[in-house]
Amino acid sequence: MTNSPRCLLGAIACASVAVSLFFVPSDFASQKPDLGSAQPFDWPQWRGPERNGKSRETGFLRAWPKDGPRLVWKASGAGRGYSGPSVSRGRLLTMGNLGTGREEREYVLCYDATTGQQLWRVVNGPAYHNSYGDGPRCTPTIDGDLVYALGAQGELACLRLSDGSTVWRKNILKEYDSYNIGWGISESPLVVGDWLIVTPGGNKATMVALDKRTGQTVWTSKDPAMQGREPPGYASPILFRVGNTEQLATFTGRGAYACRLRDGQFLWRYDKVANSTANIATPVFHENSIFYSSDYGTGCALLRLTPDGRAEEVYFNKNFKNHHGGFVLVDGYIYGYDSSVLTCLRWNTGQVMWKDRSVGKGSLVYADGLLFVLSETGVVALVEATPKHYRELARFKLPQRSDRPSWPHPILANGHLFIRDQDTIFCFAVK
Repeated sequence: MTNSPRCLLGAIACASVAVSLFFVPSDFASQKPDLGSAQPFDWPQWRGPERNGKSRETGFLRAWPKDGPRLVWKASGAGRGYSGPSVSRGRLLTMGNLGTGREEREYVLCYDATTGQQLWRVVNGPAYHNSYGDGPRCTPTIDGDLVYALGAQGELACLRLSDGSTVWRKNILKEYDSYNIGWGISESPLVVGDWLIVTPGGNKATMVALDKRTGQTVWTSKDPAMQGREPPGYASPILFRVGNTEQLATFTGRGAYACRLRDGQFLWRYDKVANSTANIATPVFHENSIFYSSDYGTGCALLRLTPDGRAEEVYFNKNFKNHHGGFVLVDGYIYGYDSSVLTCLRWNTGQVMWKDRSVGKGSLVYADGLLFVLSETGVVALVEATPKHYRELARFKLPQRSDRPSWPHPILANGHLFIRDQDTIFCFAVK
Protein backbone atom coordinates (compact mmCIF):
# COMPACT_ATOMS: atom_id res chain seq x y z
CA MET A 1 0.00 0.00 0.00
CA THR A 2 1.16 3.46 -0.77
CA ASN A 3 1.91 6.12 1.77
CA SER A 4 -0.94 8.60 2.00
CA PRO A 5 -0.48 12.37 1.70
CA ARG A 6 -1.47 14.84 4.37
CA CYS A 7 -4.43 15.99 2.40
CA LEU A 8 -6.66 14.72 -0.36
CA LEU A 9 -4.90 16.56 -3.15
CA GLY A 10 -3.52 14.61 -6.01
CA ALA A 11 -6.59 12.75 -7.26
CA ILE A 12 -6.48 10.09 -9.91
CA ALA A 13 -5.53 10.89 -13.47
CA CYS A 14 -6.83 7.90 -15.38
CA ALA A 15 -5.36 7.06 -18.72
CA SER A 16 -8.10 7.08 -21.35
CA VAL A 17 -6.50 4.56 -23.64
CA ALA A 18 -7.63 1.36 -25.28
CA VAL A 19 -6.31 -1.71 -23.49
CA SER A 20 -5.05 -4.91 -25.06
CA LEU A 21 -6.28 -7.79 -22.90
CA PHE A 22 -3.30 -10.06 -23.43
CA PHE A 23 0.24 -9.45 -24.56
CA VAL A 24 3.31 -11.67 -24.58
CA PRO A 25 6.41 -9.99 -26.04
CA SER A 26 8.13 -11.92 -28.81
CA ASP A 27 11.26 -12.47 -26.73
CA PHE A 28 9.16 -14.44 -24.22
CA ALA A 29 7.42 -16.58 -26.84
CA SER A 30 9.78 -19.53 -26.51
CA GLN A 31 9.95 -19.37 -22.71
CA LYS A 32 7.23 -21.77 -21.55
CA PRO A 33 8.80 -23.84 -18.77
CA ASP A 34 6.61 -26.34 -16.95
CA LEU A 35 5.12 -25.24 -13.66
CA GLY A 36 6.88 -26.58 -10.61
CA SER A 37 5.17 -28.06 -7.59
CA ALA A 38 4.08 -25.99 -4.63
CA GLN A 39 6.87 -25.81 -2.05
CA PRO A 40 6.30 -26.10 1.73
CA PHE A 41 7.33 -22.49 2.35
CA ASP A 42 5.86 -20.63 -0.61
CA TRP A 43 4.43 -17.12 -0.01
CA PRO A 44 1.47 -17.22 -2.42
CA GLN A 45 -0.43 -14.09 -1.39
CA TRP A 46 -0.45 -10.81 0.50
CA ARG A 47 1.05 -11.30 3.99
CA GLY A 48 1.94 -14.91 3.36
CA PRO A 49 0.29 -18.32 3.45
CA GLU A 50 -1.92 -17.49 6.44
CA ARG A 51 -2.33 -13.75 5.72
CA ASN A 52 -0.71 -12.81 9.01
CA GLY A 53 2.75 -11.64 7.90
CA LYS A 54 4.40 -14.81 9.20
CA SER A 55 6.27 -17.80 7.79
CA ARG A 56 6.58 -21.17 9.56
CA GLU A 57 10.01 -21.71 7.98
CA THR A 58 13.01 -22.10 10.30
CA GLY A 59 16.78 -22.24 10.03
CA PHE A 60 17.43 -18.59 9.14
CA LEU A 61 20.78 -16.89 9.59
CA ARG A 62 21.12 -14.93 12.86
CA ALA A 63 23.77 -12.61 11.41
CA TRP A 64 24.57 -11.06 8.05
CA PRO A 65 27.78 -9.72 6.54
CA LYS A 66 28.16 -5.93 6.57
CA ASP A 67 26.90 -5.71 2.98
CA GLY A 68 23.98 -8.00 3.72
CA PRO A 69 23.11 -11.62 2.92
CA ARG A 70 24.12 -13.11 -0.42
CA LEU A 71 22.31 -11.55 -3.37
CA VAL A 72 21.07 -14.50 -5.44
CA TRP A 73 19.62 -12.41 -8.23
CA LYS A 74 18.44 -8.93 -9.13
CA ALA A 75 15.85 -8.41 -11.83
CA SER A 76 14.64 -5.29 -13.57
CA GLY A 77 11.52 -4.66 -15.63
CA ALA A 78 8.91 -4.62 -12.85
CA GLY A 79 7.93 -1.09 -13.78
CA ARG A 80 6.42 1.60 -11.58
CA GLY A 81 4.20 0.69 -8.68
CA TYR A 82 3.89 -0.60 -5.13
CA SER A 83 2.65 -4.12 -5.80
CA GLY A 84 4.41 -6.59 -3.55
CA PRO A 85 5.71 -9.98 -4.73
CA SER A 86 4.07 -13.36 -4.18
CA VAL A 87 5.82 -16.68 -4.76
CA SER A 88 4.43 -20.14 -5.52
CA ARG A 89 5.35 -23.13 -7.68
CA GLY A 90 8.65 -21.56 -8.66
CA ARG A 91 7.05 -18.35 -9.93
CA LEU A 92 7.17 -14.81 -8.57
CA LEU A 93 4.25 -12.51 -9.42
CA THR A 94 3.95 -8.75 -9.11
CA MET A 95 2.40 -5.80 -10.96
CA GLY A 96 3.67 -2.54 -12.43
CA ASN A 97 3.19 0.26 -14.94
CA LEU A 98 5.29 -0.15 -18.09
CA GLY A 99 5.71 2.09 -21.10
CA THR A 100 5.62 5.84 -21.55
CA GLY A 101 3.09 8.38 -22.69
CA ARG A 102 0.13 6.95 -24.56
CA GLU A 103 1.73 3.50 -24.53
CA GLU A 104 1.87 3.21 -20.74
CA ARG A 105 -0.21 0.37 -19.26
CA GLU A 106 -0.67 -1.56 -16.05
CA TYR A 107 0.83 -5.09 -16.22
CA VAL A 108 0.83 -8.33 -14.31
CA LEU A 109 4.38 -9.73 -14.39
CA CYS A 110 5.76 -13.23 -13.81
CA TYR A 111 9.37 -14.15 -12.98
CA ASP A 112 11.24 -17.39 -12.39
CA ALA A 113 11.66 -17.29 -8.59
CA THR A 114 14.96 -19.19 -8.82
CA THR A 115 16.74 -17.13 -11.49
CA GLY A 116 14.85 -13.82 -11.76
CA GLN A 117 14.18 -14.34 -15.46
CA GLN A 118 10.96 -12.65 -16.58
CA LEU A 119 8.69 -15.33 -18.06
CA TRP A 120 5.63 -13.35 -19.15
CA ARG A 121 3.80 -10.08 -18.73
CA VAL A 122 0.16 -9.27 -19.40
CA VAL A 123 -1.65 -5.95 -19.75
CA ASN A 124 -4.23 -5.57 -17.00
CA GLY A 125 -5.63 -2.11 -17.68
CA PRO A 126 -4.87 1.57 -18.12
CA ALA A 127 -1.90 2.97 -16.23
CA TYR A 128 -2.77 4.50 -12.87
CA HIS A 129 -1.21 7.85 -11.99
CA ASN A 130 -1.05 9.59 -8.64
CA SER A 131 1.09 12.41 -7.28
CA TYR A 132 2.23 10.14 -4.42
CA GLY A 133 3.23 7.29 -6.69
CA ASP A 134 2.08 5.76 -9.96
CA GLY A 135 1.21 2.16 -10.62
CA PRO A 136 -0.72 -0.76 -9.11
CA ARG A 137 -0.78 -1.53 -5.38
CA CYS A 138 -2.20 -5.09 -5.20
CA THR A 139 -0.11 -8.16 -4.44
CA PRO A 140 -1.27 -10.92 -6.84
CA THR A 141 -2.80 -14.01 -5.24
CA ILE A 142 -1.58 -17.39 -6.55
CA ASP A 143 -4.00 -20.29 -6.14
CA GLY A 144 -2.76 -23.50 -7.72
CA ASP A 145 -2.48 -22.86 -11.46
CA LEU A 146 -4.36 -19.55 -11.33
CA VAL A 147 -3.38 -15.96 -10.48
CA TYR A 148 -5.74 -13.20 -9.31
CA ALA A 149 -4.62 -9.61 -9.78
CA LEU A 150 -6.55 -6.44 -8.92
CA GLY A 151 -5.52 -3.21 -10.61
CA ALA A 152 -5.43 0.24 -9.04
CA GLN A 153 -8.56 1.21 -10.99
CA GLY A 154 -10.55 -1.93 -10.21
CA GLU A 155 -9.55 -4.22 -13.09
CA LEU A 156 -9.70 -7.76 -11.68
CA ALA A 157 -8.12 -10.56 -13.72
CA CYS A 158 -7.91 -14.32 -13.35
CA LEU A 159 -4.88 -15.56 -15.31
CA ARG A 160 -3.16 -18.88 -15.86
CA LEU A 161 0.08 -19.10 -13.94
CA SER A 162 1.81 -20.99 -16.76
CA ASP A 163 1.58 -18.31 -19.44
CA GLY A 164 -0.58 -15.39 -18.24
CA SER A 165 -3.48 -16.21 -20.53
CA THR A 166 -6.83 -14.83 -19.41
CA VAL A 167 -9.46 -17.04 -17.77
CA TRP A 168 -11.82 -14.15 -16.95
CA ARG A 169 -11.73 -10.47 -16.03
CA LYS A 170 -14.04 -7.70 -14.85
CA ASN A 171 -13.91 -4.23 -13.32
CA ILE A 172 -15.28 -4.44 -9.78
CA LEU A 173 -15.88 -0.69 -9.48
CA LYS A 174 -18.08 -0.64 -12.57
CA GLU A 175 -19.90 -3.89 -11.78
CA TYR A 176 -20.88 -2.90 -8.24
CA ASP A 177 -21.59 0.79 -8.87
CA SER A 178 -18.57 2.19 -7.09
CA TYR A 179 -15.73 4.63 -7.79
CA ASN A 180 -12.06 4.73 -6.97
CA ILE A 181 -10.64 5.83 -3.65
CA GLY A 182 -8.12 8.65 -3.29
CA TRP A 183 -4.86 6.75 -3.76
CA GLY A 184 -6.05 3.81 -5.83
CA ILE A 185 -7.50 0.38 -5.07
CA SER A 186 -4.91 -1.44 -2.95
CA GLU A 187 -6.69 -4.62 -1.86
CA SER A 188 -5.18 -8.05 -2.56
CA PRO A 189 -7.90 -10.64 -3.35
CA LEU A 190 -8.53 -13.52 -0.95
CA VAL A 191 -9.23 -17.06 -2.17
CA VAL A 192 -11.48 -19.17 0.08
CA GLY A 193 -12.25 -22.60 -1.37
CA ASP A 194 -14.05 -22.03 -4.68
CA TRP A 195 -14.61 -18.33 -4.02
CA LEU A 196 -12.66 -15.11 -4.49
CA ILE A 197 -13.32 -12.31 -1.98
CA VAL A 198 -12.94 -8.62 -2.89
CA THR A 199 -14.25 -5.31 -1.51
CA PRO A 200 -15.58 -2.98 -4.23
CA GLY A 201 -17.36 -0.77 -1.70
CA GLY A 202 -20.09 0.15 -4.14
CA ASN A 203 -23.73 1.04 -3.83
CA LYS A 204 -24.53 -2.61 -4.60
CA ALA A 205 -22.08 -4.22 -2.20
CA THR A 206 -19.36 -3.52 0.34
CA MET A 207 -17.83 -6.98 -0.01
CA VAL A 208 -18.52 -9.70 -2.59
CA ALA A 209 -17.75 -13.36 -3.17
CA LEU A 210 -17.08 -14.43 -6.75
CA ASP A 211 -16.80 -17.87 -8.27
CA LYS A 212 -13.02 -18.03 -8.66
CA ARG A 213 -13.18 -19.92 -11.98
CA THR A 214 -15.85 -17.83 -13.71
CA GLY A 215 -15.91 -14.45 -11.93
CA GLN A 216 -19.67 -14.71 -11.42
CA THR A 217 -21.14 -13.16 -8.26
CA VAL A 218 -21.95 -15.71 -5.54
CA TRP A 219 -23.15 -13.25 -2.89
CA THR A 220 -22.94 -9.60 -1.94
CA SER A 221 -22.58 -8.16 1.57
CA LYS A 222 -23.57 -4.77 2.91
CA ASP A 223 -24.34 -3.26 6.30
CA PRO A 224 -28.14 -2.71 6.16
CA ALA A 225 -27.84 0.32 8.42
CA MET A 226 -25.30 2.02 6.15
CA GLN A 227 -26.94 4.51 3.82
CA GLY A 228 -25.47 4.63 0.32
CA ARG A 229 -21.97 3.48 -0.49
CA GLU A 230 -19.41 2.31 2.04
CA PRO A 231 -16.07 3.00 0.32
CA PRO A 232 -13.32 0.40 0.64
CA GLY A 233 -10.23 1.13 2.66
CA TYR A 234 -6.74 0.18 1.51
CA ALA A 235 -6.69 -3.08 3.50
CA SER A 236 -7.23 -6.69 2.45
CA PRO A 237 -9.72 -9.18 3.94
CA ILE A 238 -8.94 -12.11 6.23
CA LEU A 239 -10.83 -15.33 7.07
CA PHE A 240 -11.28 -16.82 10.55
CA ARG A 241 -13.67 -18.93 12.61
CA VAL A 242 -15.54 -17.95 15.77
CA GLY A 243 -17.46 -20.86 17.24
CA ASN A 244 -19.07 -22.61 14.30
CA THR A 245 -19.15 -19.50 12.09
CA GLU A 246 -16.55 -18.64 9.49
CA GLN A 247 -16.21 -14.88 9.18
CA LEU A 248 -14.56 -12.47 6.77
CA ALA A 249 -13.25 -9.16 8.07
CA THR A 250 -11.63 -6.14 6.47
CA PHE A 251 -11.03 -2.42 7.06
CA THR A 252 -13.27 -0.20 4.95
CA GLY A 253 -13.14 3.54 4.50
CA ARG A 254 -15.49 3.84 7.48
CA GLY A 255 -14.42 1.13 9.88
CA ALA A 256 -13.87 -2.51 10.80
CA TYR A 257 -16.36 -4.65 8.89
CA ALA A 258 -17.25 -8.35 9.11
CA CYS A 259 -19.68 -10.69 7.40
CA ARG A 260 -20.50 -14.39 7.41
CA LEU A 261 -18.59 -16.42 4.85
CA ARG A 262 -21.47 -18.74 3.99
CA ASP A 263 -23.79 -16.10 2.56
CA GLY A 264 -22.24 -12.66 3.12
CA GLN A 265 -24.66 -11.73 5.90
CA PHE A 266 -23.40 -8.64 7.73
CA LEU A 267 -22.29 -9.44 11.29
CA TRP A 268 -20.60 -6.54 13.04
CA ARG A 269 -18.70 -3.29 12.64
CA TYR A 270 -16.52 -1.05 14.79
CA ASP A 271 -15.75 2.47 13.57
CA LYS A 272 -13.76 4.01 16.45
CA VAL A 273 -10.44 2.68 15.11
CA ALA A 274 -11.00 4.20 11.65
CA ASN A 275 -9.91 7.61 10.41
CA SER A 276 -11.38 9.64 7.57
CA THR A 277 -8.16 9.70 5.52
CA ALA A 278 -6.85 6.18 4.92
CA ASN A 279 -7.46 2.88 6.73
CA ILE A 280 -4.73 0.60 5.48
CA ALA A 281 -3.42 -2.15 7.77
CA THR A 282 -4.84 -5.65 7.43
CA PRO A 283 -6.24 -6.84 10.79
CA VAL A 284 -4.88 -9.80 12.77
CA PHE A 285 -7.09 -12.47 14.37
CA HIS A 286 -6.19 -14.74 17.31
CA GLU A 287 -8.31 -16.85 19.67
CA ASN A 288 -11.66 -15.13 19.09
CA SER A 289 -10.14 -11.64 19.15
CA ILE A 290 -9.19 -9.30 16.32
CA PHE A 291 -6.74 -6.38 16.34
CA TYR A 292 -7.07 -3.24 14.22
CA SER A 293 -4.88 -0.15 13.92
CA SER A 294 -4.74 3.03 11.84
CA ASP A 295 -2.62 6.17 11.83
CA TYR A 296 -3.45 9.87 11.38
CA GLY A 297 -3.51 10.11 15.16
CA THR A 298 -6.12 7.38 15.61
CA GLY A 299 -4.76 4.30 17.43
CA CYS A 300 -5.48 0.61 17.89
CA ALA A 301 -8.24 -1.62 19.20
CA LEU A 302 -8.67 -5.22 20.30
CA LEU A 303 -12.15 -6.65 19.83
CA ARG A 304 -13.46 -9.85 21.38
CA LEU A 305 -15.76 -11.72 18.99
CA THR A 306 -18.68 -13.80 20.19
CA PRO A 307 -20.23 -16.90 18.57
CA ASP A 308 -23.50 -15.01 18.08
CA GLY A 309 -21.81 -12.56 15.71
CA ARG A 310 -20.99 -9.57 17.92
CA ALA A 311 -17.79 -7.61 18.54
CA GLU A 312 -16.99 -6.23 22.02
CA GLU A 313 -14.22 -3.72 22.67
CA VAL A 314 -11.42 -5.04 24.93
CA TYR A 315 -9.40 -1.84 24.64
CA PHE A 316 -8.82 1.16 22.44
CA ASN A 317 -5.75 3.38 22.83
CA LYS A 318 -3.25 5.50 20.95
CA ASN A 319 -0.19 3.40 21.81
CA PHE A 320 0.01 1.88 18.34
CA LYS A 321 -0.96 3.87 15.23
CA ASN A 322 0.03 1.77 12.25
CA HIS A 323 0.08 3.57 8.91
CA HIS A 324 0.74 1.01 6.18
CA GLY A 325 3.65 -1.21 7.29
CA GLY A 326 1.46 -3.87 8.88
CA PHE A 327 2.04 -5.80 12.10
CA VAL A 328 2.54 -9.37 13.30
CA LEU A 329 1.47 -11.27 16.41
CA VAL A 330 4.16 -13.44 18.04
CA ASP A 331 3.67 -15.27 21.35
CA GLY A 332 1.20 -12.77 22.73
CA TYR A 333 2.88 -9.59 21.47
CA ILE A 334 2.23 -7.31 18.50
CA TYR A 335 5.26 -6.03 16.54
CA GLY A 336 4.94 -3.21 14.04
CA TYR A 337 5.21 0.52 13.58
CA ASP A 338 3.52 3.11 15.74
CA SER A 339 3.60 5.69 12.95
CA SER A 340 7.39 5.79 12.33
CA VAL A 341 8.64 4.03 15.48
CA LEU A 342 9.02 0.24 15.70
CA THR A 343 6.96 -0.92 18.68
CA CYS A 344 6.21 -4.02 20.73
CA LEU A 345 2.73 -4.11 22.26
CA ARG A 346 1.16 -6.65 24.61
CA TRP A 347 -1.75 -8.23 22.69
CA ASN A 348 -4.27 -8.65 25.49
CA THR A 349 -3.78 -5.28 27.24
CA GLY A 350 -2.37 -2.84 24.67
CA GLN A 351 0.58 -2.08 26.95
CA VAL A 352 3.77 -0.83 25.25
CA MET A 353 6.75 -3.08 25.96
CA TRP A 354 9.34 -1.11 24.00
CA LYS A 355 9.80 1.40 21.17
CA ASP A 356 12.78 1.99 18.90
CA ARG A 357 13.33 4.04 15.76
CA SER A 358 15.19 1.05 14.28
CA VAL A 359 15.87 1.64 10.56
CA GLY A 360 13.10 4.21 10.27
CA LYS A 361 9.48 3.92 9.23
CA GLY A 362 8.75 0.80 7.23
CA SER A 363 7.22 -2.67 7.09
CA LEU A 364 8.07 -6.11 8.46
CA VAL A 365 7.50 -9.86 8.30
CA TYR A 366 8.27 -12.62 10.81
CA ALA A 367 9.86 -16.08 10.85
CA ASP A 368 11.79 -18.27 13.27
CA GLY A 369 11.96 -15.75 16.14
CA LEU A 370 13.09 -12.98 13.78
CA LEU A 371 11.61 -9.78 12.37
CA PHE A 372 12.74 -8.87 8.86
CA VAL A 373 12.28 -5.09 8.74
CA LEU A 374 12.42 -2.91 5.63
CA SER A 375 12.52 0.88 5.89
CA GLU A 376 11.08 3.28 3.34
CA THR A 377 14.67 4.29 2.54
CA GLY A 378 15.77 0.78 1.60
CA VAL A 379 17.53 -0.22 4.83
CA VAL A 380 16.90 -3.83 5.91
CA ALA A 381 17.27 -4.99 9.51
CA LEU A 382 17.18 -8.34 11.27
CA VAL A 383 15.60 -7.92 14.69
CA GLU A 384 14.98 -10.47 17.42
CA ALA A 385 11.27 -10.82 18.21
CA THR A 386 11.35 -10.41 21.97
CA PRO A 387 9.20 -8.24 24.26
CA LYS A 388 12.14 -7.60 26.61
CA HIS A 389 13.93 -4.98 24.51
CA TYR A 390 14.83 -3.96 20.97
CA ARG A 391 17.68 -6.19 19.82
CA GLU A 392 19.01 -5.68 16.31
CA LEU A 393 21.15 -8.49 14.93
CA ALA A 394 22.16 -7.07 11.53
CA ARG A 395 21.33 -4.47 8.91
CA PHE A 396 22.28 -3.51 5.36
CA LYS A 397 21.21 -1.16 2.58
CA LEU A 398 19.69 -2.32 -0.68
CA PRO A 399 22.45 -2.25 -3.31
CA GLN A 400 20.29 -0.18 -5.63
CA ARG A 401 17.49 2.27 -4.88
CA SER A 402 14.74 4.02 -6.81
CA ASP A 403 13.72 7.61 -6.21
CA ARG A 404 10.53 6.47 -4.46
CA PRO A 405 9.95 5.06 -0.94
CA SER A 406 10.30 1.29 -0.54
CA TRP A 407 6.67 0.65 0.38
CA PRO A 408 6.04 -2.94 -0.85
CA HIS A 409 6.41 -5.27 2.12
CA PRO A 410 9.29 -7.78 2.06
CA ILE A 411 8.43 -11.48 1.81
CA LEU A 412 10.08 -14.76 2.80
CA ALA A 413 9.82 -17.84 0.61
CA ASN A 414 11.82 -21.06 0.66
CA GLY A 415 14.89 -19.66 2.37
CA HIS A 416 14.94 -16.38 0.46
CA LEU A 417 14.10 -12.76 1.21
CA PHE A 418 12.43 -10.98 -1.72
CA ILE A 419 12.18 -7.19 -1.88
CA ARG A 420 10.54 -5.07 -4.58
CA ASP A 421 11.66 -1.46 -5.08
CA GLN A 422 9.84 -0.04 -8.11
CA ASP A 423 11.46 -1.48 -11.28
CA THR A 424 13.86 -3.77 -9.38
CA ILE A 425 13.28 -7.04 -7.51
CA PHE A 426 15.96 -8.44 -5.19
CA CYS A 427 16.36 -12.04 -4.02
CA PHE A 428 18.63 -12.68 -1.01
CA ALA A 429 19.65 -16.04 0.51
CA VAL A 430 18.87 -15.82 4.24
CA LYS A 431 19.27 -19.45 5.41
